[in-house]
Amino acid sequence: MDPEAVSNFLSEQRENAPEDLQQSFLTIEDYWDRKLWHQLTDVLVEYFNTAASAQQRLPLFRHFILSFSEKINQLKFVSLGLLAATQCSDDQERLSFLTDLTTKVNKPASQDAYVYALAAGSDVKLRLQDFAGARKDLDTAESILDSFDSVETEVHAAFYRTNASYYQAEAEFGSYYKNALLYLACIDPKTLTLEDAQSRAYDLSIAALVSDSIYNFGELLLHPILDSLNNTQHFWLRDLLFAFNRGDLNAYNVLEVNLSKAPLLEEHKTFLWQKISLAALTEAVFRRPPHDRAMTFQTISQETKVQPNEIEILIMKALSLGLLKGSIDQVAEVARINWVQPKVLDMKQIDNMRLRLKDWDSSVNNLGNWIEGIGKDVWAA
Repeated sequence: MDPEAVSNFLSEQRENAPEDLQQSFLTIEDYWDRKLWHQLTDVLVEYFNTAASAQQRLPLFRHFILSFSEKINQLKFVSLGLLAATQCSDDQERLSFLTDLTTKVNKPASQDAYVYALAAGSDVKLRLQDFAGARKDLDTAESILDSFDSVETEVHAAFYRTNASYYQAEAEFGSYYKNALLYLACIDPKTLTLEDAQSRAYDLSIAALVSDSIYNFGELLLHPILDSLNNTQHFWLRDLLFAFNRGDLNAYNVLEVNLSKAPLLEEHKTFLWQKISLAALTEAVFRRPPHDRAMTFQTISQETKVQPNEIEILIMKALSLGLLKGSIDQVAEVARINWVQPKVLDMKQIDNMRLRLKDWDSSVNNLGNWIEGIGKDVWAA
């Protein structure tokens, strides 16, 4: 690009910029003139992240940044492009812009930037209802990510965010839950607005409850984003998740009146009862010491409030899902459980474990005293 033309273009942009940002253009021109590409990129990223720069992002990107795009960090180049794309008039124009950007960085040395751009393009395709196109791009991005030893967290975050949006649109709750949590693991939750945090906490809670593949909510229960539901109209969702986690049928019965507030929960009401029954079963097993986990069908029926003739099906379901390991004696109507899936414990469950440890310690102590009493002559010898 001709130096004089660049100078004239930047002067024009400086005059159109807010007064408090005009100094930035002098810095930009100085770095460009001295070919300090790294410093130039950083000041451009800083400028583009300023809300007042919105109207100038597209002109700067198209008429200035593209002229030296090969000389700068490609990931930052894509970041600048994504910020510029926010100023496109509609999603069709935005998709065309991002498609050109994606093609430009599709090179062996900049595959991380390529994935970053692909994820952004897929997000726009989802808004345009092009689910097949979005899935194709996301699969391409995923295969590239799997080949990396390491990559910037912003790239992973962009992929997981868009992948979660795709699965949410397709009502694949288990996959949405997994990808949404991975996205949150890649960012600082404090960077989310309160509205976004509440929306994500709500969607994650619903997905966790209605998914037929998620029976352990540990990661969500421990994540601070769940606290954003406190003091909102959806506060009961948090309580419902904890009720499921501890298999608390009484709490579920109290909170059940809220299900009508969430259409998906109301739609899956029968399934939710089956799921809380499984949670009650695993909790009943967990509360028992390992040597006392042979439970009659009658006992399980009392613990889970499931009809006696449905207990065998309930246990088989728990075994098939990997929630329990053991065997069933159909003749004697006894389930012998030797393993229960670990889960996050609340304070009451931790206290129950403390009491079990005290009982165990007392049993070991009594056994030691008995051995000492019976074998006095042996110990003396």
